[in-house]
Amino acid sequence: VQLQASGGGLVQAGGPLRLSCAASGFTLTFDDYRIGWFRQAPGKEREGISCFSSRDGSTYDADFVKGRFTISRDNAKNTVYLQMNSLKPEDTAYYYCAATPYSDYVSLDKSEYYYWGQGTQVTVSS
Repeated sequence: VQLQASGGGLVQAGGPLRLSCAASGFTLTFDDYRIGWFRQAPGKEREGISCFSSRDGSTYDADFVKGRFTISRDNAKNTVYLQMNSLKPEDTAYYYCAATPYSDYVSLDKSEYYYWGQGTQVTVSS
């Protein structure tokens, strides 16, 4: 199983950025996996941002991104997106996507995710 995050870069505060997470090698169908986005800033714990549950595709967002970030998925492309708007300097971090099978409830607990991608750097300048 491979998860490849892309789309990171340098952006000015207030600007948008869209991250993609392309999945491959899944033995189940894509929507049998809960997919989540996480981030980790230097010296900080990895924190959950948004996720899709498996099966019904319910979503959940962390409070600090509600109204700014939106998670979406394209099952035909085995890809999950994170649209980030109104970015702030404190959003600067390495962003990861993660997956776990047969998890039909939402969770941003990183210990509940089995597969992790390499991540992509997002830097927001003030």
